[in-house]
Amino acid sequence: MAKSTAAALAELINAAPQDTLDGSASLDITDVHVKYAAETDKRMRADGSTQFADLSKIPELTYLANDPWVDHDVLNKQTPTIKNGDRVKFLVLGAGFGGLLFAVRLIKAGFKSEEIRLVDTAGGFGGTWYWNRYPGLMCDTEAYIYLPLLEETGYIPKNKYSYGPEIREYTNLIAEKWGLTDKAMFRTEMKTADWDEDSKCWAVTMQEMRGPKESNKPITIHAQFILVATGVLNFPQIPKLPGFNEFKGHHFHTSRWDYGYTGGEPGQNPALENLKDKRVALLGTGATAVQLVPQLAEWARELVVFQRTPSAVDSRGQRVTDITKWKEEVAFKEGWQCERMARFDSYTIGAPTGEDLVADGWTKSGTYHALIGGPSQGIVPLEKIPEYVTYLHSIDIKRMNRIRARVDELVQDKTTASNLKAWYPTWCKRPTFHDEYLPSFNRPNVRLVDTDGKGVERITEQGLVVNDQEYSVDLLILSTGYRVGSGSPADRANMVIKGRGGVDISDKWDESIATLHGVVSHDFPNLFFPGPSQASATPNYTHMLDQAAKHVAYIIAEGAKMAKVDNFSVEPTVEAEEGWSEQIMMGAGNFSALVGCTPSYLNREGEVNKQKPLEEQMKAARASIFPLGMLSYIETIEAWRNKGGLEGIEVKV
Repeated sequence: MAKSTAAALAELINAAPQDTLDGSASLDITDVHVKYAAETDKRMRADGSTQFADLSKIPELTYLANDPWVDHDVLNKQTPTIKNGDRVKFLVLGAGFGGLLFAVRLIKAGFKSEEIRLVDTAGGFGGTWYWNRYPGLMCDTEAYIYLPLLEETGYIPKNKYSYGPEIREYTNLIAEKWGLTDKAMFRTEMKTADWDEDSKCWAVTMQEMRGPKESNKPITIHAQFILVATGVLNFPQIPKLPGFNEFKGHHFHTSRWDYGYTGGEPGQNPALENLKDKRVALLGTGATAVQLVPQLAEWARELVVFQRTPSAVDSRGQRVTDITKWKEEVAFKEGWQCERMARFDSYTIGAPTGEDLVADGWTKSGTYHALIGGPSQGIVPLEKIPEYVTYLHSIDIKRMNRIRARVDELVQDKTTASNLKAWYPTWCKRPTFHDEYLPSFNRPNVRLVDTDGKGVERITEQGLVVNDQEYSVDLLILSTGYRVGSGSPADRANMVIKGRGGVDISDKWDESIATLHGVVSHDFPNLFFPGPSQASATPNYTHMLDQAAKHVAYIIAEGAKMAKVDNFSVEPTVEAEEGWSEQIMMGAGNFSALVGCTPSYLNREGEVNKQKPLEEQMKAARASIFPLGMLSYIETIEAWRNKGGLEGIEVKV
């Protein structure tokens, strides 16, 4: 019989050198870890990630994923950017920051914007910032490092942390500056891509979704290069709850906000006037809910928040950008943004260098490198894992105790405060930051329903049921996240990609993922993607996207120089990608602290905690990320580029 998480963690604690633990009399680290393990155990479910329904794959639920922002009449009158039978050089899948950065870096590498086409299912630029327009939406990473290309555009963010509308507007600014506004094909879904070795290009099928008044339009084209930049927050999901179809109240997912029902419009402080007489249920307490609750609490007659696992909520400290300080202390020299990004990453990977320029909850988190990798302990071998995990906990305990104490300081009702405390380490769920979330539970119209880790039992015609008690509501808001996993680039885009000889990329990922630097894979020539498997990660997601875009643009540009003809292909050798994959696999011990975490999208809803055959463990290790952190990853790929010659890459004409 498999050991429980509590038993496994107890053994780990007992086996670890006790002199590494915090000796403060105010902390009992053993009691804290027993609590962590108990909270994890009661949330473990046999169905794991399958407890959720992907709205894009369930026909009767697709209405919840419909685009509420698109103007089909306007788009249908425009001349299509891509026509049936076209041949394009660069086909970029995704028009958010990832797709835009791929395009911009190609242009900076010497290619023309006329050679680029972007395709996105959305009705405009922005990616996740196109879809998400819920009240209170803001980025939890500092704008000065999150908004890419600030030095090139000269744009000054309005606040230290940008709100959603500003970010969406900024993606349009990037598109305009680099001549990409008329290079995008919106409302279009890529279906298949098949490699043709003779012509050195991809045969691509797509479908343009022209709205309820017109039929969808199939399109077939050929593309020399495909760059998949679909991001990780694409496909909203909801839990598979009995009775969902019976609910007679209004409902929607947070990524498809219905302002027609709530009143107001997207913005920093929307007036949700239509909720003044409504009982509102919010299902979920993750990063979105933390931003949303204060807005709903202000306007709803009654707000009931249903919680399975509380978020760890630290202070935010939002402030308006001081233009004088911006010019004198932030953007005062060439290369300032790259330096600021790197400085931020150094603090989040546990190897701080120089002054903490960002100085926020991320840079002070201390142990987030347990999730994203870092160089402080080097490559952690198997026999050192207990010591390493204990080292992480000994650092993290002070931060998490402080965050739990913050709940007591801000929430008046003791029972509610107790239920809002996060009993897991920093790295187990994405940290959140907000100054109004916790105080919202002091309002008389706000109620927390803690499900003790079990989740909502079922839905009725009138509302939601927890512990056999029904909570009647008028509106159900689903703050239940997105389908997130370690699937192939095709899986992330809901398409089928077949490379040389008809090899399906999803089959390769399932059997034994292999890439070079996390951006390109053998048997799939001229196909590129930005990881995250076998690449790197950072809380500042756009930094990773930009590094991948620079790397891919370099590979293609150098390949063109070596080929000396227009029609060529590039791909890694088997030996090169196997060598890289072994590096990734050997560093899997650096992420061993994820075992025992409470279920979340970061550990595939607890799948990491389950005992698996050695073969499955090896596959999971190969799908990991670069173990020494973002800056070491950048140094590695930059050294490879500086060496020249595209070592490990085959260029064919």
